[in-house]
Amino acid sequence: MKLSKISVAIVVLLSTLQGISQEILTKKDALAITLENNFGIKIANNNLEVAKNNKSIYNTGFLPTVSASSGANYKNDNQTITRQDGTSTSIDGAVTKSYNASLNLNYTLFDGLGRKYNYQQLKETYNLSELQAKATIENTYLQLFSVYFQIARLSENAKNLEEALLISKTRLKRAKYQYEYGQSTKLELLNAEVDVNNDRITLINANQLLSNAKRALNVILGVEKEVKYSVETEVDFNKLMNFKDLQQKTISNNITLKQNEKNIAISEFNIKINKSNYLPSLGFSTSYGWNKSENPATSFLANATSNGLNAGLNLSWSLFDGGNTKTRVANAKIALESQQILLEQQKLNIENNLKNTWDNYQNQLFILKAQETNVLTTQNNFERTEERYKLGRVTSIEFRQAQINLINSKTVLNNSKFDAKLIELQLLQLSGDILNVDF
Repeated sequence: MKLSKISVAIVVLLSTLQGISQEILTKKDALAITLENNFGIKIANNNLEVAKNNKSIYNTGFLPTVSASSGANYKNDNQTITRQDGTSTSIDGAVTKSYNASLNLNYTLFDGLGRKYNYQQLKETYNLSELQAKATIENTYLQLFSVYFQIARLSENAKNLEEALLISKTRLKRAKYQYEYGQSTKLELLNAEVDVNNDRITLINANQLLSNAKRALNVILGVEKEVKYSVETEVDFNKLMNFKDLQQKTISNNITLKQNEKNIAISEFNIKINKSNYLPSLGFSTSYGWNKSENPATSFLANATSNGLNAGLNLSWSLFDGGNTKTRVANAKIALESQQILLEQQKLNIENNLKNTWDNYQNQLFILKAQETNVLTTQNNFERTEERYKLGRVTSIEFRQAQINLINSKTVLNNSKFDAKLIELQLLQLSGDILNVDF
């Protein structure tokens, strides 16, 4: 029993140490962290909350206004009054006191339908803010995985360079033995040393680029994270993707087009809001008040108290405002026309962008398959050259060239793989489907 507990403890400890030394930031984890902490997404969500507050019934003018007021006055002065019969009275320090309190209610019964259209416009503005927040998230998705796959690309390239350095070190070790036993010249040894140093420098530069990319990813994630983690390098392509489906989805779901459609709706309501100024407005007001006064002897009344309800309607109609409303309506119509023109321009640009990106994607997939064949060929060539080099049938220069060809072909294949995936994500963003990707 004791041995079993010790074994479990050792397994847990080893697992913990392995987790610390080989932390893998998966694509799903990176996405979850970004959605939670990314600064741009946080700002977009705050803007959405502001738009939500603005579309509330409290911001539309549909509710009445209620106010309460109260006051007190004190007056102390010298007074002299003369009556009609010629008698007079004088008082020094005559005191007058008055008190008042009231509760007031005002409500606009009709304002030419302006607040109705304003309320509808605020709803469309909120919908636009939702689309803007979604656009921010889409752009962050693409930005996130552009950097994430850049890290994966650099990680794979670094592994290839590590293998190349290991091969070069083995070659250097062989060259030293051959030189010591007089089987090769000093030049062979020096060439091997130079190649090891060059491979080491190339690997150092690659690792520096990798660290820089991870720091760039931290900014997108919105966190401070050590750059010792690794990322997933596997890439799966959407083999069911076809151009007609993408084209239909783009027309229906492209976030830029949907935003412009909301701008058109907002512009249409803006015309109606301005036209409402042509109509009259009708308001209702009522108040309940209480008043009390205490007067000096010079006053006819010693004191007075009153309270009661007041109510009234008021109608106003601007028959002519100097042409201001006409000008605003005309400008609102022009703004609507501009939004409609912009929508047509965006449709054309996005359609063209979709076609170019699709063709680029197909070309990149073809290049990827061709590079897979090239890697097999260069790998086979390198292995044969390595065997002949060990037998002394090829020179170190020929062996080095075969090694370089293998490194280059692997690097090109690696770059092609991630380039194709990023182009695929661009297609999904154009079609409004990038948020539905399952990584």
